[in-house]
Amino acid sequence: MSSSPPADPTASGRWRRPSSWSLRAQLTAALVVLTTVVCVLFGVVTTTVVNQLQMDRLNSQLTEAANRARGGQHPPDPLGIGGRPPRGPVPDTGQAAGTLLGRIVDGEVTDARMRDPVTNEQEDLPSAQFDVLKQLPADGRKYTRDLGSFGAYRLVAIRAGDGDVVLITGLPMAPVYATRDRLIAVEILVGLIAALLAALLGTAIVRRTLRPLHRVAATARRVAELPLDRGEVALSVRVPDVDPRTEVGQVGAALNRMLGHVAAALAARQASEMRVRHFVADASHELRTPLAAIRGYAELTGRYGDAVPPDVAHAMRRVHSETARMTTLVEDLLLLARLDSGRPLEREQVDLSRLVIDAVGDAHVAARDHEWRLDLPEEPVTVTGDPARLHQVLANLLANARVHTPPGTVVVTRLAVAGAEARLSVVDNGPGIPAELQPEVFDRFARGDSSRSRAAGSTGLGLAIVAAVVEAHGGSVEVTSRPGYTGFTVRLPSHAPVDEPPATDGRSEPMASGQSHRSG
Repeated sequence: MSSSPPADPTASGRWRRPSSWSLRAQLTAALVVLTTVVCVLFGVVTTTVVNQLQMDRLNSQLTEAANRARGGQHPPDPLGIGGRPPRGPVPDTGQAAGTLLGRIVDGEVTDARMRDPVTNEQEDLPSAQFDVLKQLPADGRKYTRDLGSFGAYRLVAIRAGDGDVVLITGLPMAPVYATRDRLIAVEILVGLIAALLAALLGTAIVRRTLRPLHRVAATARRVAELPLDRGEVALSVRVPDVDPRTEVGQVGAALNRMLGHVAAALAARQASEMRVRHFVADASHELRTPLAAIRGYAELTGRYGDAVPPDVAHAMRRVHSETARMTTLVEDLLLLARLDSGRPLEREQVDLSRLVIDAVGDAHVAARDHEWRLDLPEEPVTVTGDPARLHQVLANLLANARVHTPPGTVVVTRLAVAGAEARLSVVDNGPGIPAELQPEVFDRFARGDSSRSRAAGSTGLGLAIVAAVVEAHGGSVEVTSRPGYTGFTVRLPSHAPVDEPPATDGRSEPMASGQSHRSG
């Protein structure tokens, strides 16, 4: 036998715990609950007090009625004819309508009647209720008993004469019950109206009271939406409510002070970044001239290889090689500095299809031990941008796949159009990028251990240049990698009219191989 667990009410969205409500809803609910509790307590106390007053009044009336009944039971010969207590009807002179009068002689009910409060006619109490009267203690105390069709009565039994006669007097409880029921009905109605007014007025009051807090939250949301991670940030938003006499004003003032500190820190960071960028740009620009001179002298010395000793010739070849690597690094740094400074790029129509064909052809010549594939749509794909920089993006992605994958790796370059954007992807079936390196793969100088070798020729700036150039074109780039699959996808705004995305040739992803570290 098994049973299913109870359904979570929060999962269906039909009910939420009060702790997950908004502050306005919690305060309004608390106000309604408090009003309801006060109304209930007031109603209970009022009903209890009024009912006790009614009972005291009824007991007083019952005492007066009992005294009147006793006064009518003392004629000159209290024993009657033959010395026996009178067995006739108890006189009801002066009694109010609805008063019950009874007499018990030697344990037997000799008379029990009441005057109907509506018709004012006397009615005999049914004999079925005699047992209730006989069981009533004759101690002068008041008791409430149910007399069947006559309803509940407040009764008192008093001994008269020589003690063999018990006089019973009773008054109906109906007026007391009717008053109590009407009072409870009025209290319930008033309580409902009070709860409704508390909900409506409480909602309005709480909403008005929490407006400053909403302004604080709105300011925090605006600050959270600002791009604080880079660039110059104008952190001018502030909380208008700064009254130190209120709690919200204290929070607003503290938040404004914090925003001031953050703005100062961001301004200092921006100034530092600008100094670094200027330094990198100036240093890169100044290094180009001496590097060109060194490279020229190395090439000149190489022309006279037979006239110099072999070790000197080898040293000059190494100087030429390292100068070429350093020139590439300087050019990359200068490009990044220019992109950081926001220098505009060239804007012209670029045929991405032709660009992909040329770049893949160059990669095939550079690495014949890899398998290079193309997946292009039928119609040319064009975008607006800088053709040289877009070619550099594709060249860097292909170089990344060539350098960080073993021979025999299949590299597929795909180009497609989806809606208003062109999608360029470079996919390989190499070892993959470690998961811990993927979040920072587009950072500058981010390299895995195996890519630090001089033979790889990696500076750690290739993918950083890709991200910077794509962002300067208003696009985005992302990477997806696992063992046996690595894909870089570039999305660029497309201005070419396209009816529908072109179909691919259905090639599947390359198969998996070993794993290694790789980056830009």
